[in-house]
Amino acid sequence: MAKRSPFWQEVMWRFEALCVDIFVASMRALPVDTVSDLGAWMARTFGPLTPVQKTVWRNLQLAFPDMSDADRKRLSDVHWENTGRSFFEVPVMGKMIREPDRIEIEGMEKLHAIRDSGKPVIFISGHISNWEVMNIAILWSGVPYMITYRSLNNPYVNERLKEWRYAYGVRSFAPKGSDGAKELLVALNAGQSVGLMNDQKFNRGVPTPFFGHICETAPAPTRLAQRYGTVLQPLTIRRRHKARFHVTVHDPIHVDDTGHKGQDIDTTVNRITAFIEEAVRANPEEYFWTHKRWPNALYKSA
Repeated sequence: MAKRSPFWQEVMWRFEALCVDIFVASMRALPVDTVSDLGAWMARTFGPLTPVQKTVWRNLQLAFPDMSDADRKRLSDVHWENTGRSFFEVPVMGKMIREPDRIEIEGMEKLHAIRDSGKPVIFISGHISNWEVMNIAILWSGVPYMITYRSLNNPYVNERLKEWRYAYGVRSFAPKGSDGAKELLVALNAGQSVGLMNDQKFNRGVPTPFFGHICETAPAPTRLAQRYGTVLQPLTIRRRHKARFHVTVHDPIHVDDTGHKGQDIDTTVNRITAFIEEAVRANPEEYFWTHKRWPNALYKSA
């Protein structure tokens, strides 16, 4: 396919942004739970018809080899519901936070202790439930906080995504990549904590077992914790009902300190992955099964 000219690329970007604006305006006119329900219906109806369903099914085969096809079908359908809810909820999270009882936090005292210490930590989690809720919990605690994000190809839609997050309290952003890494270091040096997802495939990462298969995991969160002499602070999210959530602030994960820095990073990354696997096993319906977590060869052999 021929590459679009800069003019037509600009036209397409602006058209896409206009469509997003119309969609968001219509969603914000509805109650939050209605938006969540609509997302669930859309994703459960159309998600299994997309090519992504092949990845979802293969992931469930790899993670739960002894599960029956009927149970995998049920798990896949519920997963699509949660995925739809999560994506539709993002533009209305500014409305969601005006109803504080939608998010209950177990372990707020741990977050307050981090806030009162004045020392930054590395917050980590996986793509479970609506992971954006993690940011809200941290911000509600008063911890100075920066998030990382993957920039969208469309710069206008990317700015809108930042605006939606700004509406629920996020003020500091670091894009993934070399420029974002510099911003993270500046933030940590200033005593600001950072949040990172640590459960996606990372080429040339640390080999780690996940549901019995070796995958590659990003070492960056552990390296940052090691460099700044701080801890990795895990949080998990569970959907209670519709757009209502329970956040659990777990005990911190300390970076191993045997004097062998490379080895300590590897063993700590393995412990993080084991923690995330345990969280997914406890709540598999809400995990984001659409991304390819394992090596490509395991998908080609399906």
